[in-house]
Amino acid sequence: MPNRLQPDRLSSLDAFRGFTIAAMMLVNNPGDWNHLYPQLEHAQWNGWTFTDWVFPFFLFISGVSMSLSLSHLLAQGVPRSQRLHKLCVRALWVFAIGFALNLFPYFNFATVRIPGVLQRIALCTLVAAPIVVYAGWRRQCAAIAALFVLYTGLMLGLPVPDAQGVVAAGVLEPGRDAGAFVDRWLMGRHLWVSSKIWDPEGLVSTLPAIASLLFGALTGQWLLQRGANKAAQTVWMVLAGLACLWLGAMLDSTLMPINKSLWTVSYCVFMTGWALLTFSAFYWLLDAADSGKLRDASARCFKPLVIYGMNALFLFALSGVIGKLLVYIKFDQPTGPPLALKAVLFAPLQALPLAPVNASLLFALAFNLLMFSVAWLMWRKRWFVKV
Repeated sequence: MPNRLQPDRLSSLDAFRGFTIAAMMLVNNPGDWNHLYPQLEHAQWNGWTFTDWVFPFFLFISGVSMSLSLSHLLAQGVPRSQRLHKLCVRALWVFAIGFALNLFPYFNFATVRIPGVLQRIALCTLVAAPIVVYAGWRRQCAAIAALFVLYTGLMLGLPVPDAQGVVAAGVLEPGRDAGAFVDRWLMGRHLWVSSKIWDPEGLVSTLPAIASLLFGALTGQWLLQRGANKAAQTVWMVLAGLACLWLGAMLDSTLMPINKSLWTVSYCVFMTGWALLTFSAFYWLLDAADSGKLRDASARCFKPLVIYGMNALFLFALSGVIGKLLVYIKFDQPTGPPLALKAVLFAPLQALPLAPVNASLLFALAFNLLMFSVAWLMWRKRWFVKV
């Protein structure tokens, strides 16, 4: 039996993407933000949790997908300029979708947040696309090194004023780093509403995020080598992942702390290690194992994740819209302020004999189930939304 649901797709990549989108739904949609398991919220500043896996995994997956897509276009004889144009157009669409999500539902252009998750993915794609299209793997590695050096020089060597005007260099604290200064200077009031003086998807921290995507692109190119032994590829991915974890930990103690909000070099390398290890597990089970029975059993087991991963961008956008509507739609109460739709839906779960963190988690699981039902329906209808 084939282990792919659709021709020209790598089932392991779809499953990895589905795992990541499911994790994103889980951490982004709790019933109560005040009651979370520690691993289901971002690290307060330095350090990392399970939640801090999600975004770098998306960028790594985008890089692998970029290499697979370019290989397919090359096989069709599409010139490099057209391949680059296709990637750039897609990036612009992704940016537009992310910006539209930030505008919704108030459409206040005066204070709308400009950065965002999709916007960062778009910027990373725009910068990485010409590197991947025109440069070989050695120059791509050189580009990663250059991004790291540029970022490190700015963050540790550039004296900048913080929000109170105090000038310092190399201060990696909220709102006091060079990236926060650049974001305030360029985007003013259009930053993350929870901080107002810095943004977790800012411009300077996008530099090492581009490297996260390039690591994925290199992985995809390596998997496309003709005649490669898939079992050996899996072993090498595991070894590379372990090496990245070690190097990330070393950089954490000697250069910069692991920090998602700043997307430090240590965070980029460390999370690339986790991405390689996680992807290698899916790759072995779904595409590389010598045993056909094991691949078939894995295909059945991970089919829900594969289905989830085949419309990831659409589901990301839809979940964002629904999440905002749950808070935006309100019902008047006889006494007290209006009650949000989310509070109405969460109330029956709160009434169950569960700990508050478990009730909050149950709501997130229910939201995930709702999104999966949409993904399953689209898969059954063969609707695959692409940009």
